[in-house]
Amino acid sequence: MRWKTSAILLTAALALAACNASETLESVDVSKVQDKDDHPLSPAILADIRARGMDRNSPIMIRILKEEGVLEIWKARRDNRFEKLKEYQICAWSGRLGPKVKEGDRQAPEGFYSLSPYHLNPRSSYYLAINTGFPNRFDAANRRTGSNLMIHGACSSSGCYSMTDAQILEIYAFARDAFKGGQQTIQLQALPFRMTAENMARHRLSEHNEFWKMLKVGYDQFEITKRPPEVNVCEKKYVFNQQPEGNAKFNPTGACPPMSTPPALASAMKSYELAYAKDYGKAMKKYDGKIWYDPTEAERKALVAKQRKANDLAYAPTGSALKAGKLLSIEEFEKAAMAKAEAAKAAEEARQAAAVQPSAAQAASVPVPTPNPVKSETAAAPQPPKKSFWNIFGSGRQQAAEPAPQPAAPASAAQASPQSRQQDQTPQAVSDVAVPQPNPTTTPENLQTAAKKPFWKFWVTQ
Repeated sequence: MRWKTSAILLTAALALAACNASETLESVDVSKVQDKDDHPLSPAILADIRARGMDRNSPIMIRILKEEGVLEIWKARRDNRFEKLKEYQICAWSGRLGPKVKEGDRQAPEGFYSLSPYHLNPRSSYYLAINTGFPNRFDAANRRTGSNLMIHGACSSSGCYSMTDAQILEIYAFARDAFKGGQQTIQLQALPFRMTAENMARHRLSEHNEFWKMLKVGYDQFEITKRPPEVNVCEKKYVFNQQPEGNAKFNPTGACPPMSTPPALASAMKSYELAYAKDYGKAMKKYDGKIWYDPTEAERKALVAKQRKANDLAYAPTGSALKAGKLLSIEEFEKAAMAKAEAAKAAEEARQAAAVQPSAAQAASVPVPTPNPVKSETAAAPQPPKKSFWNIFGSGRQQAAEPAPQPAAPASAAQASPQSRQQDQTPQAVSDVAVPQPNPTTTPENLQTAAKKPFWKFWVTQ
């Protein structure tokens, strides 16, 4: 009899689970939801919350793992330790691994952020939105800029973490209920990947490695305590669960005050780090001589291009960085990087050339000027030699006439006459320069007339 009762209860539980699974918000037609900012969590999720020893309005924490393309909801149990309750596949995030540095770089933020009820936006153009809180104190201290970086719907991103509308409807409800329960701030941990020994070894050669090592301290402490770490900033760096001495305070850009780690946490961290070091050593043997290629946004999008069919034009999933990335030897990576740099340089040069040179149609529309016959004949006629500068101050004494030679046009700058090069050279002493002969047609009367010319007349070209 007892086994029959157990079988009946098991069958009922399975049926209930199957029923509740189909009632998640993922299957809701969001176009028909009228109360999106106050829409309740599904009965299946509420039942799961109760089964895990949680309250509907207990605190939550949001964790984003960029490379895995995952957003996790962690919720506090009645013992105040957090447990992962739900996991969502991020539909779209832009840029590559690494923090956001400046406005317009298309990077999605990485770091530890505090969200308040003020960060919820029920009237977002992207269905619903939760502001990430970027820039925080760390970002501001390091002069990182950007604005309106959200977790939102619509599956389209430019520096945001974008979900489907059905997903953000549920995520928004988790945050709303936690704030209704009295939670003052929700911690958002936006991380590049799960910061395990293997992943840290795989990404050890990244330019962001030092930044990630700093984030890893907070990641590790959460893994140990299962409680969101207390976050502060000093010396432009994150510090986690540090207790300042006396009345000292943390200044994001100033020196860190004297501080210490709680003894129980310090002891747990020591054991954790010993195990981590062992795992990291094993991972380094696996990745020795190899480097992970972090894919571009375009390479990720190429994997999911078919998903855009029959969807709105704004719908733009970006795919998985794990699937689009690859492990290369260091030599292969350097060759690939060099080839990409050369391709980018060639593309930029082509772009600049196209911007400078007119098109064939533009060139054909520009009239070509014809030479002036009068000016051409004048230019072809031989010109008398110009007077030297020092002849202005000569006595005007007539010397023996001598026909001026007609030099051939020089083939190069080296064959040019001294007079033609005179503008580019320092004047020599008068005694070293041949004095040009006067024009034989000049008469004494004309010389007297020339000598009486005003000073400025000497500068008129003959």
